[in-house]
Amino acid sequence: MANKTRKSKHLNYSTLKIIIDNKVPLLKGLFEPWAEVEYVQGNRINKDNIRDADAMIVRTRTVCNADLLEGSSVRFIGTATIGTDHIDTDWCNKNNIYVASAPGCNSGSVMQYICSALIYFSRKYNIDPGQTKLGIIGVGNVGSKVFKMAKTLGYKVLLNDPPKEREGAGYDFISLDKLLNDSDIISMHVPLTQSGKDKTRMMADETFFKRMKKDSLFINTSRGQVVDENALVDVLLNKKLKAAALDVWTGEPAINTKLMNLADIATAHIAGYSADGKAKGSMMVVRQVAEHFDLPLKNREPEDIDPPENPVIDLPDTKGSINDSVARAVLHSYNIEYDSNLLKNNPGDFELLRGNYRNRREFHAYRVKSKYANVLTKLKQLGFS
Repeated sequence: MANKTRKSKHLNYSTLKIIIDNKVPLLKGLFEPWAEVEYVQGNRINKDNIRDADAMIVRTRTVCNADLLEGSSVRFIGTATIGTDHIDTDWCNKNNIYVASAPGCNSGSVMQYICSALIYFSRKYNIDPGQTKLGIIGVGNVGSKVFKMAKTLGYKVLLNDPPKEREGAGYDFISLDKLLNDSDIISMHVPLTQSGKDKTRMMADETFFKRMKKDSLFINTSRGQVVDENALVDVLLNKKLKAAALDVWTGEPAINTKLMNLADIATAHIAGYSADGKAKGSMMVVRQVAEHFDLPLKNREPEDIDPPENPVIDLPDTKGSINDSVARAVLHSYNIEYDSNLLKNNPGDFELLRGNYRNRREFHAYRVKSKYANVLTKLKQLGFS
């Protein structure tokens, strides 16, 4: 939750109006018994259609600021995303608009994405996890899960997160300089902050990349604006970095196609778009709307998530390697190359690929069969059934 003002007014159900981004899943028909509901494409939510609304449920595609909100009756904004950088929370606080978000809802989905990326890189570049250092910048809901996953795969993990370090979080943190100098792979998991000592906007700039080890790998699933894309293009062109995997872009949906073509993996901001993550985000916001307006949906849980197409993973042998069996199971659940090829072949369809994303399920939706206990143990640690 992004601010503290609560229950600015109690409305009669018959007068409650909610504007909902039509790509937020599992909400059709949910609020209709108690409210007038209008479903609108996220980038088409405007002053006219929110003028008499009491609440909005949005995604990152709707920028919520004074230009949109001034003069409206909106008193609640719920975003079915982990971040609120598309919402002017200071303005909302000053104007008695409560802002709610869904922190951590897609952490399992992003972890699955990073896991698939690491396996892709390990196969393409013959990387031995046991001899490789993975640097994680940002150890919140997502970064902490990536840390556990990488340790399970055998990587040596280095961590940097100054705010968490000041809070006394129970990790062994190192400086950013040391992480950049020592890591073979770096994965970004920071929020987008515009100013202050923990500013992350353009954090990965020319100096950042020059400090990285030669032939190292770079992964970004946080926010596009965290990276100076021109600097990243330069180090990839000059072979300073070996490869990059990118899910987020500065100019979304009009992305830097030169950078897209240079990256090994390029996807349409879908790392956190598993069916599980989207359902969790939707229901977290539903419960907060219900709490705010006293609706009987305060304990709502996700329902009706379609099962994966092939939910059973049969691993009859190890093919000489436990890691190979683990890789086969991970790629069965999610092969990152599929999504990368879709964007690279259709860069103009960024918004379409994101808005109509397929039913990707997380590890826990799959059941693994194997006669090898050590394989099952490692996959259970990753979250498989």
